[in-house]
Amino acid sequence: MAKPVHSMIRVRDEKKSLDFYARAFELAIADRLVFPDFALIYLRHPSSPFELELTVNFDRKEPYISGDGYGHLAVVVDDLDAEHARFEREELQPGPKRDFKHDGATLARFFFVSDPDGYKIEVIEKGGRFG
Repeated sequence: MAKPVHSMIRVRDEKKSLDFYARAFELAIADRLVFPDFALIYLRHPSSPFELELTVNFDRKEPYISGDGYGHLAVVVDDLDAEHARFEREELQPGPKRDFKHDGATLARFFFVSDPDGYKIEVIEKGGRFG
């Protein structure tokens, strides 16, 4: 049986990325492995063993292009309104809150935010299939 363990993204500025993920989602460094040309930084939230792996290529100068295949990461929060307000206070530039409906019923309440490299993260209020 396969067990998901992490998702990896490439980032240019380690310090900016670590600051963003710590302030936005309380992700902390679980491990940091440094090689001659790059570093792998594994971030984890205390509530989950799943990790976000940040790959920092030391010689990278230009922004990464995520292409048209990348969608987003997603996290679940208890109170979407409170989190949106906190993101605004932290100047993390959250997008507008959305009420996504299916057959007239709310499927999800969410907003998107982008990290320093432009990766989108969906912040979903806990409930329904996202409980």
